[in-house]
Amino acid sequence: MKEEVLSDEKIIEVQNLSKQFKEIRAVDNLSLNVYKGDVFGFLGPNGAGKSTTIRMLLSLIKPSGGNIKLFGKSLKENRIEILKKIGAIVEKPDFYGYMTAYKNMEILGKISGSNISKKRIMEMLELVGLHKRYKSKVKTFSHGMKQRLGLAQALLHEPDLIILDEPTTGLDPQGMKEIRDLIIYLSKEKKKTIFLSSHILYEVELVANRMVIIDKGHAKVEGNVSDLLNSNKLKVTFEVDEIEKAKLLINDTSWMKMLNSIVGNKLIFLLEPGEISFLNKLFVENNILVSAVIPTRSLEEYFLSITETVSK
Repeated sequence: MKEEVLSDEKIIEVQNLSKQFKEIRAVDNLSLNVYKGDVFGFLGPNGAGKSTTIRMLLSLIKPSGGNIKLFGKSLKENRIEILKKIGAIVEKPDFYGYMTAYKNMEILGKISGSNISKKRIMEMLELVGLHKRYKSKVKTFSHGMKQRLGLAQALLHEPDLIILDEPTTGLDPQGMKEIRDLIIYLSKEKKKTIFLSSHILYEVELVANRMVIIDKGHAKVEGNVSDLLNSNKLKVTFEVDEIEKAKLLINDTSWMKMLNSIVGNKLIFLLEPGEISFLNKLFVENNILVSAVIPTRSLEEYFLSITETVSK
């Protein structure tokens, strides 16, 4: 996982963005920045405003308020120029089912106004693992294969910014890994900036260097993934040989307040990183064998801690 802002050049600048649908405020005073080279995770529960925000970034719907800059220019004033530099998958990609994968790509290339060669089309189909099915009609494709084709389409004109809305939807675990590897390849090798909306938090944790969590249309936290995951307490599992003795030892101590749960011979605590060694020392000094100490801090836990706090 990458850990730092890779550049100070802003590719996406969103300031006080809002969208009102009658009585519903889908996006509420949202601000965020995405820098050149970022794989930026865009996270939030259902109904948080993610898809609405992406549609505004792609100029598919107009904001009710606020400003959007892409590549340092106003989207409102430079729409056509900006959109030529963006590739995107928004929800479920649609194709001509009676045509082949290759023909769909060829037509989409012509619609984009770019002079796309056959070699380029085949390279993109190979990149997403569909080159052996380039003559197959799209109506024979599974949902996951259509997602892959959508990604190939988004990459066809060599965009600088790639916006992906749930790109692994419908894929099996192997397919998800391939898309994850592709995102990492596009970021590291092709130096693309990627804006990734996903509900699969584990996937985002593996590929993103920066992220924002939104809820009820506005940002709750934004920053480096590694910094955010390390900012709060860890869930630490101590596996011991004498569980009853260990429970008795920590009873009526401050450690008891940090105990989260007990599963079999495992005591699970919520601890600051610096507290782990002190608790381990306590067990060892009292002749309790600690066979494993397992700290965990997942993006899923962090996400839930933020959104559950918000909803209370």
